[in-house]
Amino acid sequence: FASPMRVQGELYRTIWVCPSDPGIVQIIDQRRLPHYFVVEDLRTVNEVAVAIKDMHVRGAGLIGATAGYGMYIAALHAPKDSPLAFLAHLRSEGAKLKATRPTAVNLEWAISRMLQEIEAVGPEVPAMVAQARASAQAIADDDSEWCRQIGQHGLQLIQDIAARKPPGEPVNILTHCNAGWLAFVDYGTATSPIYAAHDSGIKVHVWVDETRPRNQGAKLTAWELLQHGVPHTVIADNVGGHLMQHGQVDLCITGTDRTTRTGDVANKIGTYLKALAAKDNDVPFYVALPSSTIDWNMRDGVRQIPIEQRDSSEVRYMDGLARDGVFHEVLCCPADSPAANFAFDVTPARLISGLITERGVCTATEEGLLGLYPESQS
Repeated sequence: FASPMRVQGELYRTIWVCPSDPGIVQIIDQRRLPHYFVVEDLRTVNEVAVAIKDMHVRGAGLIGATAGYGMYIAALHAPKDSPLAFLAHLRSEGAKLKATRPTAVNLEWAISRMLQEIEAVGPEVPAMVAQARASAQAIADDDSEWCRQIGQHGLQLIQDIAARKPPGEPVNILTHCNAGWLAFVDYGTATSPIYAAHDSGIKVHVWVDETRPRNQGAKLTAWELLQHGVPHTVIADNVGGHLMQHGQVDLCITGTDRTTRTGDVANKIGTYLKALAAKDNDVPFYVALPSSTIDWNMRDGVRQIPIEQRDSSEVRYMDGLARDGVFHEVLCCPADSPAANFAFDVTPARLISGLITERGVCTATEEGLLGLYPESQS
């Protein structure tokens, strides 16, 4: 199906090389959405690191793609007089990028892939620089294609539910945070089956969790669904269980920032509670992910996945467009009250109905994943 990534009718990706200056990588500054659409220029690795850490870009796939382009920028600015100095610079800059966000495994995956592919064409420095751009572009292209394929595999789940619904009733899908095209290069993961269903003529309606504290659902998922014309309703984070109790949710689909080889899933804080509510109400709970998000070295998500703790100001303050049309940040708790800001939680595999990947749908088990990815047996 065609790319859903349109802004006022114009096709976009979330990251690209500036057409007029190959030394600049351009991104959509997601901090400004939904009220302002701003394209930001990245010229240095430090700017890329800030963009990842401060969430100008966010989402597992896009973090990986941005890291790839960050390594391309590193190659442009690396010493050119010695292959050893060139590669040492890339490894140093790669370590800097890896340190920005600890939970999303795509970050480490992308940097490792970039280094491996760049070193493979050495030792001529010009060839390694050219490979850096080609590899960064390939990571972005792979991410887009994998997400498109996730949409095709997930579409069958929605078609099956639609066939059981009374004529004219929509399939009601609940999603958490933003695992849409803004979180990847195109299509998204959790949203890709939704876009595929909508484009094929199936009536769908999406319950959009606001997703505190940064409100990625209310700000980003709602915005992109609106751009594509998908019916949706923004809800407070704690409404989902109530909707499930009253039969108003047919299916939950979320994304993931890191998935263990046994099917445990780390995703935006609050995902675990949605999975518990879904289990209690017999609502199917699926997680959509590309293979770049699988950490084959981890088995126990609760014990092993590092959970990022962000600045407490994100909990204590909220921002948005005021009635006077001016963007404001406001304090929403007592000035002297401390706050904790855990960015992710882990949903155990036992609560997950299945995993939707670019190779198909499988159970959230080691056996299920290895059935799709037999090359990862060891």
